[in-house]
Amino acid sequence: MVEPGQYVVIGNPIEHSKSPQIHSMFARQTGISIEYKKLLCPIGDFSKVVSEFFASGGRGANVTVPFKLEAYKFSTLRSSRVEHAQAANTLINNNGVITAENTDGIGLVRDIIGNLKYPISNKSVLIVGAGGATRGVLLPILNEGPKAITVVNRTKEKAHQLIKTIETEASDLSVDLASGGLLDLNDGQFDLVVNATSSSLSDEAFPLSTNILSSKALAYDMMYGKEETSFTRWAYTAKAYKTVDGLGMLVEQAAESFALWCGELPDTRTVMETLRSE
Repeated sequence: MVEPGQYVVIGNPIEHSKSPQIHSMFARQTGISIEYKKLLCPIGDFSKVVSEFFASGGRGANVTVPFKLEAYKFSTLRSSRVEHAQAANTLINNNGVITAENTDGIGLVRDIIGNLKYPISNKSVLIVGAGGATRGVLLPILNEGPKAITVVNRTKEKAHQLIKTIETEASDLSVDLASGGLLDLNDGQFDLVVNATSSSLSDEAFPLSTNILSSKALAYDMMYGKEETSFTRWAYTAKAYKTVDGLGMLVEQAAESFALWCGELPDTRTVMETLRSE
């Protein structure tokens, strides 16, 4: 009998994570044996904890808040997505060589285009937040050929710095890139709004005007949960055409991680249906 591969999701907090359930469903679906657990990591101890896990035979790890930057620094080899984002959510142990990947952007784009059937091409996109979550998804969104991307943040300078880092990648595309603060927006301007802030975790009021959406706008929260959030309440008030949380992104990015570890991309539809029904 083949010994199951050992995998974990590392974060702090971590108890809320659905990753073990998702990867267990992928394993049953593909017939690939894995053992996947949650691993609570004390703040400041990421390198020690993940080193011990890999030394004990661990094959791969998903990395969540607040350790994605530390995962980037810890890795030996990095994909271009990781280098650009300077953040990693997937680590792969190849005989002691740790490769880092960032599957967040892949997961977001697959959910929006594949599951929600909402094309990004030629759309005006707003991303709220200029932290690691935005860094992970900006380049994959850019590669879908939107008409414009605007990044806004409470600290306007941070949004501007992020846009400056992406301008080289956008130089061959007809995409308008802009940055600004939370008040630098026009009415009816955006077709797709992505919340990449932690406002849904703290439930603080979402800090944007309700007049900025176009008539067929998609409002997408990268966070997920059973309860309504400040972002979804804002989206309903703003009369978004469709409002969704990040559960689809979570499943799609997990599927890409599973494929990197196990060599097979699982079907995500039935997994999402199961999670939604719960």
